[in-house]
Amino acid sequence: MTVPVFEEYEPAIDCACAGCAVRRRSAARALPVRHGGHPAAHGARRALVLATAAGVVLSCGAAGAAAAAGHAPGAPRVDGGADPEPATPQGEKGPLKGSGASGAPFAGSAVPGTTRADIINRAKRWVSAKVPYSMEKYWSDGYRQDCSGYVSMAWNLGTNEWTGSLAAYGTRIARADLQPGDILLFHNPADPAKGSHVTIFGGWTDYTHNRYVAYEQARPRTRKQSTPMAYWNNSDRYVAYRYKGVTGGAPGSGSSTAFPGAKRFGPGANNKYVTQLGRMLVQRGGKRFYAVGPGPVWGTADQRATQAFQRAQGWRGKEADGIPGPDTWRLLTTGGGRNIPAAGAGGSPNTAVAFPGRGYFKPGQSNSHVDRLGKQLVKKGYGKHYVSGPGPLWTEADRRNVEAFQRAQGWRGGAADGYPGPETWRRLFA
Repeated sequence: MTVPVFEEYEPAIDCACAGCAVRRRSAARALPVRHGGHPAAHGARRALVLATAAGVVLSCGAAGAAAAAGHAPGAPRVDGGADPEPATPQGEKGPLKGSGASGAPFAGSAVPGTTRADIINRAKRWVSAKVPYSMEKYWSDGYRQDCSGYVSMAWNLGTNEWTGSLAAYGTRIARADLQPGDILLFHNPADPAKGSHVTIFGGWTDYTHNRYVAYEQARPRTRKQSTPMAYWNNSDRYVAYRYKGVTGGAPGSGSSTAFPGAKRFGPGANNKYVTQLGRMLVQRGGKRFYAVGPGPVWGTADQRATQAFQRAQGWRGKEADGIPGPDTWRLLTTGGGRNIPAAGAGGSPNTAVAFPGRGYFKPGQSNSHVDRLGKQLVKKGYGKHYVSGPGPLWTEADRRNVEAFQRAQGWRGGAADGYPGPETWRRLFA
């Protein structure tokens, strides 16, 4: 019998089979010990290959060889479960590479200044370019195409950092203080390749602060999506950091992003923050509320414009009382959230469709809300599962169309179960 030749195969960066996933994790565990790698990782890796070879020789079958490589028929895909968190192995700390490389390591604690707007704009470039994930390749700007290389690029660092070194360039902050351009970092020193990850905070999705817009480099490519705070897995171990060199200049602010306090607004208020609020509201579509101004004296126009902006976010009740709070101020100063809709063009601030409740969307339910949901899904281009209808009776076709819409938002697992919740409803009727 001829003994086949065995060698370590190189996993494809976009292959999701179990074999390639194991090999990529093994490669990441081979980091030097000084950077958090396992001392026994290199020997274990070679032993794994030899054991695989022995298993194939004993089995004397091609099927055995395929199974050893992780490509056997029916091998489970790592993206087949409900967990949407990708494996994120990363390369070591190192210099920039490639034709676009021009940075240099910073001396001591000195870091160059940058604005939040610039951080987010750099992050968006990779999203637009759909940069493929890789712990070994470098994009044209010189940065490594993994999660830590992505943050190094967005923060405009002079080197390619990794999750074990990024914290040195930031100041630890509370999650409640997060602003666009800050990061959420989880570094697992015991096993850097298992769970270690970093995302760029892009702003809260709503006033509950349960979800945020995350910019991240993850398989198969750079993405921007709504993400539970702080991540699907290891959420309590993610730490918020703010880049030490960040300066003012957040989108749409022209001034400080810190909330000055509720006492600065409302009847009788007369100060520069009322003027700043009015100007930001005008920029976000609230010009029609002001006959003159904006100015420093609080008036009905300020309250109506503020309420219109709050309602545009899908807020109701006390959350849309026309008096700015920290969440309203944060969205305005960072350029986040939705603009105030034009009067009579697709709905004024008072015509948004309120979410009726989850109980209307279950098997056996028949009501006007299901009918309205179905028609809006068709209008948005998510009605392919309807053979007839839509109609008032909740069916599997409704659920599958809702699921398609939720997945288009970048949601996975329980967040894309096909049953509408408040955020699904808000986005669908936006």
